[in-house]
Amino acid sequence: MLTTMYVVGVKTLFSQRNIKIMETLNVKNIKPLGFQWETSDPFLFCVHHEDHYPKGNDKMGPDASLDGRQIGQDFVVKDGWRMYHGTTVPGFPGHPHRGFETITVVRKGMIDHSDSKGASGRYGNGDVQWMTAGSGVQHAEMFPLINQQKDNPLELFQIWLNLPKANKFVEPHYGMIWKDTIPIYTHVDDLGKKTKVEVIAGKLVNKTAAAPPPDSWATEIKNEVAILLVQMEAGAKWTVPHASEGVNRTIYFFEGDQLIVDAVILNNNHSAIIKADVDITLQSGTEKSNILILQGKPIDESVVQNGPFVMNTRQEIQQAYADYRQTAFGGWPWPVAGSVHSREKGRFASHSDGRTETRE
Repeated sequence: MLTTMYVVGVKTLFSQRNIKIMETLNVKNIKPLGFQWETSDPFLFCVHHEDHYPKGNDKMGPDASLDGRQIGQDFVVKDGWRMYHGTTVPGFPGHPHRGFETITVVRKGMIDHSDSKGASGRYGNGDVQWMTAGSGVQHAEMFPLINQQKDNPLELFQIWLNLPKANKFVEPHYGMIWKDTIPIYTHVDDLGKKTKVEVIAGKLVNKTAAAPPPDSWATEIKNEVAILLVQMEAGAKWTVPHASEGVNRTIYFFEGDQLIVDAVILNNNHSAIIKADVDITLQSGTEKSNILILQGKPIDESVVQNGPFVMNTRQEIQQAYADYRQTAFGGWPWPVAGSVHSREKGRFASHSDGRTETRE
């Protein structure tokens, strides 16, 4: 049972475990983080994948027994990692989407991409993929365990950003934001403590992220969409500049011991909605802190989601399933659903229009 005590201007909740959570007008809706993180409009949700994969075998799968795992539906952490829907290589073999965008931020490890439009790629270790599903696309996201001599840790965020009704049926788009092109904002406080912010989407002070896909809600500057990865040294202090009134802004504190958010103590693995139209000061605890910030003006339309499809009405969801059964959103041009590239292949992006990007 949860006991509630009200103090002037502050609501304090005490749980049975004696963990104190404070909420103010500027910091509210504090929640523990699970596998799937709750988000606010225009975002649909965010998933934080963290798997400590072992050495890779000859097929770039785990060099370990798969006994005791529900292969094809392995979402239970066993020995520190999961196979997800993969059978040989971990990951998510070909599956459809319609009506929204996926933004995949890879902090560690590699992902092999392939899709029904013929595009493919390998990215990771700081790279970001931004894919507009639009009218419909199939894609595979596999996690090849490239290294056979040592472990293959993987950490990534997949963020789902909604599309407004007017853009639900736009042409699918697949784009890369390579690590070396992501602007970094650095702040040093009065005590010399450093905060580093990767500006993945939007603008922060004098740093502007790469352009999002052409039909994204993030394309219009007035929508103030921002995705920020914040790293703070122990004890560092930094003020998040204000946005406009009506913008939604959520922080996710996923690494560290404690974070002081506008005088409210946020414990590790918690999120909070913070008021966007005021400056909010963050201060790291006795350990370094890692934080994800998602921000944007709400689309403010009805959202109906069923599995891989996000539309505005139930009828549109039913039509999405019917269209997928009939067209497979262009079919699958790859030999297997869980397609991966050769072990020797570096980071690259091959687009359906014939363009190819490569990175070391």
